[in-house]
Amino acid sequence: MNRIDKSFSFRKHRSLRQTRLRKLSPFLALIFLFVGLLASNGSTHSEGLDLSFIPSTSGIIAQNNAPEVPDHGDLAGELVPMEAFGVRDQFDRELIVNTYRHSSTLLYFKRAARWFPMIERILEEEGLPDDFKYLAIIESGLSQVVSPAGAAGFWQFMKSTAPAYGLSVNDQIDERYHVEKSTRAACQYLLEAKEEFGSWALAAASYNMGRAGVKRAIETQGVESYWNLHLNEETSRYVFRLLAIKTIFEDPESFGFYIQPEALYSEYSFRTIWRDATIPDLAAFALEEGSNLKALKTLNPWLRSSRLNLAAGDSVALKLPLP
Repeated sequence: MNRIDKSFSFRKHRSLRQTRLRKLSPFLALIFLFVGLLASNGSTHSEGLDLSFIPSTSGIIAQNNAPEVPDHGDLAGELVPMEAFGVRDQFDRELIVNTYRHSSTLLYFKRAARWFPMIERILEEEGLPDDFKYLAIIESGLSQVVSPAGAAGFWQFMKSTAPAYGLSVNDQIDERYHVEKSTRAACQYLLEAKEEFGSWALAAASYNMGRAGVKRAIETQGVESYWNLHLNEETSRYVFRLLAIKTIFEDPESFGFYIQPEALYSEYSFRTIWRDATIPDLAAFALEEGSNLKALKTLNPWLRSSRLNLAAGDSVALKLPLP
């Protein structure tokens, strides 16, 4: 959960600067005083003086400008009613949060370069709008994470829900961590939700709180638009987060993100081999294939044990680094 959206008054900002100055050594404080006197007296004796070691506060205002909220927006081709009550404010909040969560948002850009090509291809094949690639970012940051509730993988499926969408979960295999398979499973869920609610925004909201929860909220409140629903804190922010990430990704430089192409993570290069027999020791197997366990499990994060048992007639595709 984001916990960084706070408001700072000028008085608090001034107090913070004063506190920092009090912490400076008397020597540095005298230097600041001396420089200030030179400036106030219009003296030219500071020419040639190296002041580079003095901490600079220039650019603070520019670095903390409020990001501009677009006048128009759409999610998966559906217009966002910017004039509706609270919509602009909620959108603004998520733009600020994700613009100034610098380390997280930078990592999103880097990881997206590796994973979006595959995710985009699957979304297209399954008939989903391209915008839903950003849902993987707000769910997991494109990381193989586990939530406090036990949801796992890029698309954060629960263990109890995964089998209903074709994902195997046992003590050796957990396909919630299989990026391709879990992406197709997420597509299946979203298509079902869109069929039920007739709206991509509501489908996205249901991915967070469940279709039953969205249906109950619609029936109780008598409205049919996500943008007009009163929801719990997490879901009320959820679709706006998706929208904010999309907006930042579509024009990163406008939000202060300048990322050199060479800084992005490249897609993994790999070869695929098929196995139809039990592998009693994955580490030994990887070495026999000219690789190692680290690479094997990085490319196949759905392998959750040190061995892989296969029943008669079963086979699996394993990715290994190119030789």
